[in-house]
Amino acid sequence: MKTLAAIAALAVALVAPLQAQDSIPVYGYRVVHSYPHDPKAYTEGLLYLDGHLYESTGQVGNSTVRKVDLQTGKVLQSAPTPWPDYGEGIAVWKDKLIQLSWQNHEGFIYDLATLKPNARFPYPGEGWALTGDGKRLYMSDGTPTIRILDPDTLQQTGQIAVTADGQPLANINELEWVKGQIYANVWLTTRIARIDPASGKVVGWIDLAGLVPPADTLADPVNDVLNGIAYDAQHDRLFVTGKCWPKLYEIKLVPPKHVR
Repeated sequence: MKTLAAIAALAVALVAPLQAQDSIPVYGYRVVHSYPHDPKAYTEGLLYLDGHLYESTGQVGNSTVRKVDLQTGKVLQSAPTPWPDYGEGIAVWKDKLIQLSWQNHEGFIYDLATLKPNARFPYPGEGWALTGDGKRLYMSDGTPTIRILDPDTLQQTGQIAVTADGQPLANINELEWVKGQIYANVWLTTRIARIDPASGKVVGWIDLAGLVPPADTLADPVNDVLNGIAYDAQHDRLFVTGKCWPKLYEIKLVPPKHVR
C-alpha cells in the first residue's frame, strides 16, 4: 500500500511516537510454524476461515481477492479486483466477502463461495483495512479513527479514536479481531498494536522486527513491509505476514516486557 514520495518523512514521524511509549507493554513472539506465501502477493487484507486463508492483494492491475491453502500457499480461487481500483482490506459477513479499495471511495461485495463480484458500495475517504467481531465491521482509513460499520448496510454507525499513551495513532493498517481486541499493523513499522475497542487505547505492542526478511531478498524493501494478520479462533492460532514476503508465520506471543 501507499507507494509515496514522502515515505522517509512519514517513517520518522511514526517511529518517534512509538519509541516514546514506555508505559505500553511490548510482547515478543515465537514462531510455531512457517508456511509458504506467494512472494508476488502484495498483501493488503488477510483472514482465516474454515481451514483456509482469504487474502486481498493491492496495486493497480494486480489487485485480487483469493482463497489460499494454508499448508502449501497455493491459490485455490482468485478473482481480480474490478479495474482500476487498488485492493485493500477484506472481511467476511455471512455468505459475502467484502473488500475495500484504497482511494476510489468504493468497496466490493463478492460471493464467498465463488468470489464472483456482486455489488459495490460507496464510502468517503480512503480504505485501508477491514475486520469484524461477528456483529460489526471495523474499518481503518489511515487516520487514528477506526470506523464502525453495520455489516448489512455497510453504513457507518460509530467510530473509535485510537490513542497510544494519549497520542493519536495514525497509519493504522491491516486489522484483525482477536479475543475482544483489535490487532492492527501500523504502516511502515514492525509492530502490531493491540487496541481496546471500548476505549480506543493501545494496550500492547507486538514487536515483530525479527520476522522481516533481509532487504536484499525483497524486490522493494521500502514498501514490502509487515502487513497481514489472521486469527483462527477455533484453534487459537495467530498468523502474520508481509507484502511480497515468501513466508507466512504462525506465532505465539511471549509475555510483555519493556524493550525497544
